[in-house]
Amino acid sequence: MSVTSEATRITVNGEPLAVAPGMSVAGLIAQLGLDTRKMAVERNLEIVPRSTYADVRLTPGDALEIVHFIGGG
Repeated sequence: MSVTSEATRITVNGEPLAVAPGMSVAGLIAQLGLDTRKMAVERNLEIVPRSTYADVRLTPGDALEIVHFIGGG
């Protein structure tokens, strides 16, 4: 996504990112191409329940940590 003055600036895993205004956590996950079944999201030091990903809107300055679970053994 190109950065415009209308973009919402957030941080994902310590990296700056510009997203569309009003984007949800679910939209971000889709944009990043991640599998929601194998991940956890923390927004501003609070875990985001998977059931609310579509309802939680990103706001300027949000800091997200996305953790991917990898199977193996």
